Amino acid sequence: MTDRNFIRQDNNYRTLKAFQKAECVYDVTYYFANKFLTKGDRTIDQMVQAARSGKQNLAEGNIDGVTSKEMEIKLTNVNRASLHELLLDYEDYLRVRGLEQWPYEDPRCVQTRAFCKKHLDSAVYREKIKDRSDETIANIAITLIHQCDVLIRGLIEWQKRNFLENGGIKEEMYRARKAYRDRNGFNGQDRFNGSNGQNGKR
Repeated sequence: MTDRNFIRQDNNYRTLKAFQKAECVYDVTYYFANKFLTKGDRTIDQMVQAARSGKQNLAEGNIDGVTSKEMEIKLTNVNRASLHELLLDYEDYLRVRGLEQWPYEDPRCVQTRAFCKKHLDSAVYREKIKDRSDETIANIAITLIHQCDVLIRGLIEWQKRNFLENGGIKEEMYRARKAYRDRNGFNGQDRFNGSNGQNGKR
């Protein structure tokens, strides 16, 4: 049986809180952009694509991390950049329309942070935002993006630390090969049976 211990098997990105939060951001953004922006406005596609990138790159990076931790870190950073682009779109929407971006200590913002921290199921947000105003939904999205950013920054730090401590796929393969050789008693003098039945050396 092939020894595959050097390949990470824990690449279920759907269990990552950062991914679950990013999915909430996407669903809220899809609803918001298509409901409150004028049809044909390029901002619709830009916001939806930024939200999509914020989710998809997190998944892709997690999967690519099985064989390339460098790519995993790179794509997770792309994910974060996409969400910051989206954050600016929401802030711009509120500012140019004379709507309010809730201050951090505003009771509405405090309540929203607590709710968003507790709920990671995107279905909850799809239901809750149906009767909310554009100002309210934009502030909910901003809160989700900030919370997602915190999770992603933590994930990136973990990825960097993991790379420094364990190396990449080459180091993992080397350790697996060395462990295999140690288990099987190889000490640099690998032997094989020659075609004439005599023992020889590789």
